Amino acid sequence: MIKVSILDKHPIMCDALKALLLDVDDIKIVSTSNAFSDFIKIIPKYLPNILIAITYSKDDISIQNIQLISDQYTRIRILVLSMYCDEKTILKQIKAGAKGHLGEDTNRSEILEAIYTLRSGYEYYAKTITNILLNSYISDNGVYASNKKDKRSNMSAREMEIFKLIAEGDSNRTIAEKLFISIRTVETHKNNIMKKVGLKTTVDLVKFAIKNNIIQLD
Repeated sequence: MIKVSILDKHPIMCDALKALLLDVDDIKIVSTSNAFSDFIKIIPKYLPNILIAITYSKDDISIQNIQLISDQYTRIRILVLSMYCDEKTILKQIKAGAKGHLGEDTNRSEILEAIYTLRSGYEYYAKTITNILLNSYISDNGVYASNKKDKRSNMSAREMEIFKLIAEGDSNRTIAEKLFISIRTVETHKNNIMKKVGLKTTVDLVKFAIKNNIIQLD
């Protein structure tokens, strides 16, 4: 059972998201909070696996609060559902420890996929968020040269195919549908890819893909 807490300053939004997930057999909404201070108090009682934090501005959940959860409650994975796309704030949230990020154009299916992905130990970023990460990396690094020690040679053709799709922002579910394989198989391939190229996060994977010309940029 995946225990989920919801944090939103609007009670009606907490209720709406709770209702959206209520009929999922292996997900239990253990708490809803309208302030971070309230959420902190319930952690010892409910011990959630996932915190869904809905944000409308950079002040709704501070970078310090995300860092606090990441440092002191390592079992809790933070999934930010952002109603705005401020690049600097999103990048800071990810750096502080948010393991998932969805945009305002998300839907129930993607929220569920993000929850399952985070619970499995991986990160999840919606395609709109991946594009922000790509643009940030491009602006910071300019022109990219291939890595002299090409770690791609260790990957199979199937792994390279999946690597490219992940770096382009496709979700595990979308990749599974495109390649006619299971989501679990996609996750296994992703884990193997990370090990082979020595990466730890999806953000690192995207950076590696750009640097080594695995994906083409417009």
